[in-house]
Amino acid sequence: MKQPMTRWIAALGFIGPTLFAGCTPPSLLITPVSGKRELEETELSRDSFFALDKIALIDVSGTIQNGSATRLFGEGENPVSVLLEQLDKARRDPFVKAVILRINSPGGTVVASELMHDEITHFKKSGKPVIAVMMDVAASGGYYVACACDEIVAQPSTVTGSIGVIMLMFDLSGTMNLIGLKSDAITSGVHKDTGSPFRTMRPEERQLFENVVKDMYDRFVKVVDEGRPGLDEAKVRALADGRIYTANQALELGLIDRIATLRDTVAATKKRVGVKNVRV
Repeated sequence: MKQPMTRWIAALGFIGPTLFAGCTPPSLLITPVSGKRELEETELSRDSFFALDKIALIDVSGTIQNGSATRLFGEGENPVSVLLEQLDKARRDPFVKAVILRINSPGGTVVASELMHDEITHFKKSGKPVIAVMMDVAASGGYYVACACDEIVAQPSTVTGSIGVIMLMFDLSGTMNLIGLKSDAITSGVHKDTGSPFRTMRPEERQLFENVVKDMYDRFVKVVDEGRPGLDEAKVRALADGRIYTANQALELGLIDRIATLRDTVAATKKRVGVKNVRV
């Protein structure tokens, strides 16, 4: 049977408002698009005319979700699928010597963040290093993804951290009482309507959700612990109380490796892979 009306959102980090369209596909098309869209490589810089080696710059931006992004007109890309395609292309390209993952995200859903983390981990088996470069914000799910990389670099004004899990619940029972409405759910089990916004949550139901959040939180702590060799689990848990950190604070606490600009990171990556002239 279908689940009851959406009642909660389990997510890593900040959750913004979501605009839901109807059940039918969009009927207004502003820009004609091809039925088959392929990745297009854009050259951002070149050290010399004869440079063959590449450093692939891949963006992870916006809310991290395992589904098409919502747009005013039409349907956006699936961030997880796009990252998979980009990493696969970089892996198959013999001229790509390293990947710089430019992260600008406040977080997203648990599963999407985990999928991105796993894809980066799988890509590294090719022997090509992945360096995370944090931009404005790389918090929660954004930081989760960064922990899969070989190195984490932040801009001087980057905000990161927010290590934790949040599950948002709504209780509309008070409003319903004011307008004289009452829900009457028929369920197959005592917990089938757990989390319903139409009634107050019972203590045992709250405990169920707290157990789910704790399990996801433990997974997040493990990911950070494995991704940051200089931190042990106890230290990670002390830092993972949901707060955000500036780049300087994150560096001091061991959550990142360096503070540098993107240009400096490209130069350091060239030295890391032993090439002098590259195309970005």
